[in-house]
Amino acid sequence: MALVQISPIEAQVRWDRRADRPSEVRWSGHHLRVTQLDAVRDERSAYPAERGPRVTFVLRTEDGGRASVVFDGRRRRWFLEAVERAA
Repeated sequence: MALVQISPIEAQVRWDRRADRPSEVRWSGHHLRVTQLDAVRDERSAYPAERGPRVTFVLRTEDGGRASVVFDGRRRRWFLEAVERAA
């Protein structure tokens, strides 16, 4: 399956300092536990200053799916932008 883009939803992300990656993502009553980091896209230098820096993380989840979360540096908030549930 592929990641399905959704309207960005504000999320709460818990960071695992030892693994240097998110460990869980919570939004609107949902919860995903992160098992692995698939990719990081650092867009901080690609955006104009007024739009703000962004860093995108593609994560593997405990249920076998994937999720894409973004840290918006201007707003200092996390957003869930795509999700893929396990088949």
